[in-house]
Formats: sequence, C-alpha cells, structure tokens
Amino acid sequence: MVKFSHVTKKFPDDSIALSDIHFEIPDKQFVFLVGPSGAGKTTILRLIIRDLEPTEGGIFLDSEDVTKIPSSKIHLLRRKIGTIFQDYKLLSDKTVGENVAMVLEAIGKPQAEIDTTVDNILEVVGIGDKKNLFPQQLSGGEMQRTAIARAIVADPEVILADEPTGDLDPKNAWEIIKLLSRINEQSGATVIMATHNTEIVNSLKKRVIKIDRGKIIKDEKQGKYESA
Repeated sequence: MVKFSHVTKKFPDDSIALSDIHFEIPDKQFVFLVGPSGAGKTTILRLIIRDLEPTEGGIFLDSEDVTKIPSSKIHLLRRKIGTIFQDYKLLSDKTVGENVAMVLEAIGKPQAEIDTTVDNILEVVGIGDKKNLFPQQLSGGEMQRTAIARAIVADPEVILADEPTGDLDPKNAWEIIKLLSRINEQSGATVIMATHNTEIVNSLKKRVIKIDRGKIIKDEKQGKYESA
C-alpha cells in the first residue's frame, strides 16, 4: 500500500508543487497519474523514493512513514521500489547486462545468482540478445526495456514509471505498456505511472488520478484521461 496523507510540498521559492494531497493505492494496483506538465506528477514519484521530502503530511509504504526514515536507511526503502525514467538513466560505459546487474551487486547477491537472474530478466523484457550491447547501440524501445529490467530485477514491491513512453513511437509505447501490465499481473508489483499519453490511459481503463496545479481533481477506478 502506498498512501499520501495530506501532503503539501513547497519549494524554497515559495512555489507550491502539491497542496494537501491525499490518496491510497492498494497493493497490486496499476495507477495512472495524469495532468499537464508541472502539475505535480513527478513530485509525487520523487516523494515516494525520498528524493524529496514533504513540507507537511505523511507518506507511507505499507505501514512505514517514509518521511521518518533516517537518511542512513533510505537505501533500504529504495530496494523495495523500482524506478523507470523517461530518459532511461543508463550508464553509457556499461553493457545492458552490466546496467541491470548493478542493482543486484549493490545488495550483495553472489555472482552466480546475478548472472542467472540478469539472463532471466532480460528474456522477460524481450532483449535477451542485447545483453552485451552498450546503450548507444540500442533503439529507444530497447533502452526503455533495459531500464524496466533494471527496475524489476530485484523484485520490487512498487514500480514507479515517470513518462516511460514519452520519447517512444506509438508501436514501442504500446509494447512498453503491455510489458508493464504483464509485470503488474504476474509479479503483483504495484505500478504507478505518470503519463501524458491519452490513448494509452483511455484504452487500459485502469485507475486514473488526475493532478492539476498541485491538487487532485479526479480519482476514478476505471478512469480516462479526459471524461466525456
């Protein structure tokens, strides 16, 4: 469960990114965060991983208030969360396999287990034959699949996706969405995806939380980007 309890986020210039936000996302749910640029979608994702701290309110992952986690323990929080970025954030001097393996190396998995797990997860996301290529040798869709593999390789409880289809053509965008949907259904990981893609949101009929000017203006169980 991910819960925001009356969360407000103000920045030093007094701009308000979020104002008294409250919502709960149960385990295993797939949720779209929608709204115009600057509405507060990315701020919500950054607050979940403690990349930002709220000005007011509580943010909970299961029963733990992430705002109260000591700085020395934030890495433990982030082990429960897989994050997918629009700009991939892959290391250009490491291969696909090495980019994914880094997550397992960081938590101290033995090398034999790392090798097997990386091979398996690359097959799951459909790029098993790209393991030894570098990011600059990949297409946009392949880079995003690598980013997804990295996000899910440690079996996270929650997957955060920030505009994961924003730089992709429609065909690749749909492939990425189908992949995330399959991961949600098969692994049970909660997926929270910020997006501007109206067609995808309206087709999937998942829960939609719409943000505008830092406030929730719509929260529908089987929602659309724009109501008719």
